[in-house]
Amino acid sequence: MEWKNKAENWLQYKQLEADLLEQLNQIRTDEKALEEAFYKNLEFGTGGMRGEIGVGTNRMNTYTIRKASSGLASYIESKGEEAKARGVAIAYDSRHKSKEFALETAKTFASRGIKAFLFQELRPTPELSFAIRYLNAYSGVVITASHNPPEYNGYKVYGPDGAQLPPEAADIVINYIENIEDELVLEVQNEKELINQGLIQMVGDEIDRAYQEKLLTISENPQLSTKTDIKVVFTPLHGTANKPAREALKALGYKHVHVVAEQELPDPQFSTVKSPNPEEHAAFELAIRDGNHLGADILIATDPDADRLGIAVKNHEGEYVVLTGNQTGALLLDYILSQKEEKGTLPKNGIVFKTIVTSELGRKIASSFQIKTEDVLTGFKFIAEKIEQYQSSREYTFLFGYEESYGYLIGDFARDKDAIQATLLATEVCAYYQNMGITVYEGLMNIYKKYGYYLEGLRSLTLKGKEGAETIQAILTSFRNENLKKLGSFNIVAAEDYLTSKRETSKGTEDILLPKSNVLKYIFEDGSWICLRPSGTEPKVKFYFGVNGENMEETKQKLTELEQVFMDLVDQKLKLVSA
Repeated sequence: MEWKNKAENWLQYKQLEADLLEQLNQIRTDEKALEEAFYKNLEFGTGGMRGEIGVGTNRMNTYTIRKASSGLASYIESKGEEAKARGVAIAYDSRHKSKEFALETAKTFASRGIKAFLFQELRPTPELSFAIRYLNAYSGVVITASHNPPEYNGYKVYGPDGAQLPPEAADIVINYIENIEDELVLEVQNEKELINQGLIQMVGDEIDRAYQEKLLTISENPQLSTKTDIKVVFTPLHGTANKPAREALKALGYKHVHVVAEQELPDPQFSTVKSPNPEEHAAFELAIRDGNHLGADILIATDPDADRLGIAVKNHEGEYVVLTGNQTGALLLDYILSQKEEKGTLPKNGIVFKTIVTSELGRKIASSFQIKTEDVLTGFKFIAEKIEQYQSSREYTFLFGYEESYGYLIGDFARDKDAIQATLLATEVCAYYQNMGITVYEGLMNIYKKYGYYLEGLRSLTLKGKEGAETIQAILTSFRNENLKKLGSFNIVAAEDYLTSKRETSKGTEDILLPKSNVLKYIFEDGSWICLRPSGTEPKVKFYFGVNGENMEETKQKLTELEQVFMDLVDQKLKLVSA
């Protein structure tokens, strides 16, 4: 069997790192564990790769890092000497082995004659995105597994515009990687020699200062910090946002920023939380404790690589509630547009970007300001791609981009979702409402009263292994083959298939002008919708729901009904395809 040959190859490799050799010896008699480590190569997708740290071709380790970096190096070499000279910016987060993997990445590029700009300490993902264009680098890499469990790490790749690689470029890189047969033969030169040759350059402070300067430009009303006295509880969840977020808040004049002590410092085990994910309400447990003690107006949490942000605010009963990504996005968007309109700085050709699974409330808000909203596929690289496109054509001026999964971008000096930016603006929104004499929660309720009540839901079906993947595909095929017209009391007026790029309505067929993707979406008569999307990183299919109504109670009932009737249909299909 091929995986046994791979395992034997690693066992015979005399230069194998000592810790990996020890792990390999521990599992060499455990056939199941050995197969799991070697039965495939760790997959490199359109956004990079992510996996458990350990020995084997299916794990994150020095050798799989070299393989990925070598494939990217070949891609850069294919672009010529100028691309090699412009080089690659490299950052890393607080996870196990992140620093070591970042150095290995830098040595791989430098050994191929490609300049490597390596951050001397951990940095947020959005700062890496900023650094690429600041340095005029040709590419970028950040070592992170975002909010995955502690045993994971990852490798995300960026292009010259500071955005994650688009599918076409990613496919070329993947091809180069897959053509490398043996990752063990990829050798690198000594770190000190590469630094002395100028091929590895350590960076940090200068880029920090430039990034901080740009962060301050997103404020619509810098004077609010002196007009209010808001109390903020902030937690970086053991990740990279601690220093840059606090520095920027201080520069804007916010004096009462309390950091959750147990979660302030980097900790690769994320020992105070089950999951270091601000989407999870449990991640706010210690922030809520401190918030209640201090009487905080807003609680803010960022994930380990600081590209996602969650907030919690007090409701009418005085209890902290964690807002959804859609609710936070609505608050930020309404604030940006209203303040720009008030100051006369709202461009007539402004545009907002959201994903196809993000709330329609954003479109309703933007429309009230005569601002266009454009949908993109799930993945922030598609928002970044549109920013670059319209910046070049000058057709539209970027104002805001967001996705329901807690990712926001305000200033396009970064081209990935930026939780540091969002931290500053969320704080300012809180100060704005306090200056008006109301809470953030009351501000959100006012948005609902003005634009309508919008609620969203998410369900998922996890089916592991090869059989599970086939079942997920069979369920989507079943939906494609069934010409759904009605779902309970909901009448379907449009069916969108992003794999065929077709939108079917009673008036006929329209083209969907987005990249192909294995996604289905149904739109109902009242504007409600459902979207089916297999996960790109996990063995699951996700079902997104969006509804709207005249009041909160009606909207909640509608969401419950739509979720129930649809999941019943999914269960029926699951039984049929599994029979």
